[in-house]
Amino acid sequence: MTAARMKFAVNIPPFGELADPRELVALARQAEAAGWDGFFLWDHVVFHPFGNAVADPWVSLAAIATATERIRLGPMLTPLPRRRPWQVARQAVTLDWLSNGRLILSVGLGDPAQWDFGFFGEPTDNRVRAEMLDEGLAIITGLWRGERFHFEGKHYRLQELIFLPRPLQQPRIPIWVGGWWPHRRPMARAARWDGACPGADRWLTPDDWREIMAIVARHRTTDAPFDAVHSGPLPTDPDAAAEAIAPYAELGVTWWVADTLGDVPWDDPQWVEKIVPNIRQRVVQGPPKIG
Repeated sequence: MTAARMKFAVNIPPFGELADPRELVALARQAEAAGWDGFFLWDHVVFHPFGNAVADPWVSLAAIATATERIRLGPMLTPLPRRRPWQVARQAVTLDWLSNGRLILSVGLGDPAQWDFGFFGEPTDNRVRAEMLDEGLAIITGLWRGERFHFEGKHYRLQELIFLPRPLQQPRIPIWVGGWWPHRRPMARAARWDGACPGADRWLTPDDWREIMAIVARHRTTDAPFDAVHSGPLPTDPDAAAEAIAPYAELGVTWWVADTLGDVPWDDPQWVEKIVPNIRQRVVQGPPKIG
């Protein structure tokens, strides 16, 4: 793994008033102007089964790609077992070209499983979805090579075909893999790809990342660049931010996804309405100017 400058991003839930893709485009423009390196969108069909407006992230990202020039973008993360992998391969390539090579594809099992899968009669079993995730990634990257490709798996089968165009980014669109820490198998899976973006029911500590990076090192088979993507509060004061990120940077963390939601409790019935002002404020504030 090679060292890289810490990059800063926001990960936006496209809910409530932010379910309007025009609002997301405006917010992405503000994020780019404020100096953020990445602008990512949650990927859910529903956030809560009753009443919350939700935008499709892929359609929204296409609009964002045409309205921005520099900022990296993508879903964070897309529940790949919920989607046909060949369709994701096609959408990703199109978005990669549309954004002039700025797409990052983040994938995972999807959480909550009941909301993303169960309400629609899709498999909720973690083992089944993990199998589908691995097969889906094999299919996507196989198709992206633009050569004759076929696939025979437990869940998916593809007859031989050639898939064009290839992604604009080469050797491929970066793939980040998520997982719920302290489960270790998702981090071993991530080591086979281009980055790890773990989540948890708390902010991960440097000790957590020390374990994660040890898992990645054990399973990594290449010295190609690898992104370690941390999510957590990010001070706006440069000195405080530098102090906060230093122990993570020393461990190899390359991206910091700033918390934009604030301290609104998840069980607050007005959670969506209350987080939107926090999101808008944090985006406009921009990342800390360090170094």
